[in-house]
Amino acid sequence: MKNNLKSFEELECWQACTDVRRFIRKIVKKFPSEEKFSLTDGMNRASRSSTQNIAEGFGRFHFQENIQFCRTSRGSLNELIDQLITAHDENYISKEEYEEGRRLIERAVQLLNGYIRYLSKAKEEHMSKN
Repeated sequence: MKNNLKSFEELECWQACTDVRRFIRKIVKKFPSEEKFSLTDGMNRASRSSTQNIAEGFGRFHFQENIQFCRTSRGSLNELIDQLITAHDENYISKEEYEEGRRLIERAVQLLNGYIRYLSKAKEEHMSKN
């Protein structure tokens, strides 16, 4: 897979995380100003972290490092789920927005898990050849 890719931008998991990031950016614009340095900032940071860690991991030359950055990305996505719950509980987003966010995040996590499995298998194959 990666051997054929020229950029992290071609990874489906990165693309799905980008969809999450764009969705989060759209919904946090509606949050009250008192959340600017709390929930809004946290959600923007977590959504950006999900794409940035995939990009950084892609640039690493070792499978294990790439896997670790992908796991960090997955952690950021799970953090976003908690933040979405908070946003919904505080009535900053509707039930529909909450469900859409969950759906986008769950898709990103599934694709990221698939990429992590691929990297783990590639690592094992590489190690068995050496």
